Amino acid sequence: MHEVDIKVERVARLATSLELAGLVLGAQPNFAWLTGGQSNRIDGSREAGAGALVVAANGRRYVVANTIEMPRLLGEALSGLGFEPVEIPWTEDRANPKAVVERLRAVIGPAARVGSDLGFPETLNVDAAVSRLRVPLTPGEVDRYRALGRDVAAAMGRVCRGLVPDLTEREVAGRLAADLAARGARPIVLLVGGDERLSRFRHPVPTGHRWRSILMAATCAERDGLVVAASRIVAAGAVSAALADTTARTAEVFGRLVAATRPGTVGRDLFEIAVRAYAGVGAAGEELKHHQGGAIGYRSRDWVAHPASDEVVQSSQAFAWNPSITGSKVEDTVLVGDEGFEPLTSDAGWPTIEVRTPGGPVAAAGVLRL
Repeated sequence: MHEVDIKVERVARLATSLELAGLVLGAQPNFAWLTGGQSNRIDGSREAGAGALVVAANGRRYVVANTIEMPRLLGEALSGLGFEPVEIPWTEDRANPKAVVERLRAVIGPAARVGSDLGFPETLNVDAAVSRLRVPLTPGEVDRYRALGRDVAAAMGRVCRGLVPDLTEREVAGRLAADLAARGARPIVLLVGGDERLSRFRHPVPTGHRWRSILMAATCAERDGLVVAASRIVAAGAVSAALADTTARTAEVFGRLVAATRPGTVGRDLFEIAVRAYAGVGAAGEELKHHQGGAIGYRSRDWVAHPASDEVVQSSQAFAWNPSITGSKVEDTVLVGDEGFEPLTSDAGWPTIEVRTPGGPVAAAGVLRL
């Protein structure tokens, strides 16, 4: 069965279970997921894309779009995928936020109950339910994920190995963004923090600061809708004992989280593992200064582990853990399966810290000396 057919079937089953006539999926991540990596993105600052997909409870599939976007969607993004067009004049699309639902009901029934992922008027919001449909990953998605992870790791490694002190954080960010773009990926999160900014801020947005001795680069990079996350730290000259120690302790937390991420594990239990790991390395309370990460897929995080989380780890699901202790951070993406985990963003040439866990060894990214 084609990947798109598998996903249409999942959506149709959800619509039936909720006693809805169909679901409208207009969010960019969901469009990419349902189409096997295609895009309805025009304005990247918006959650909504240009055009929405509709899956009826009976399995029929439609695309609702205005007259500007329909030719491209049919000719490129949706070519051969079996979506029937429901076109709206662009003037109506702009003036009437109910236009999508009204046109949809014209083809599936005027009194139909409809769900949507963007909270369209007079619809049931199903965004959370749809996000759970995105796992397990299909074989095609796993292949694309592996390729993306390799490329992002390579881009991070190539850029970081070429750094020299006195570059501004913005210059470093520009190099990384350009390298990712050359590989067909785009950074939806891009952080660069040098020297004291790495200790002061968990999210160091790039500035004009010229780094001198320590620098961290972090990204969540997207391609074909899928997202991986990774962080790397470099030092100009010798790695200080303080940085080496902090990174090693952070790596211990990372390793514990990765080793514990197994199908059936609940999010709140993973958070508790992080709490115990921080305490075990003498850094109790650091978990309160930043989230620790969690499930990743078509968003930078589909869910984050926290004390009240009842989300459950699934087989064939990706996770990005990002523990931090003030002054250092370890972050990479892994694919979880029935038999363990597979690193997606590891770099064979990058210094690693081996963490011994009850579930076996876990390799964490260390500090690169330039």
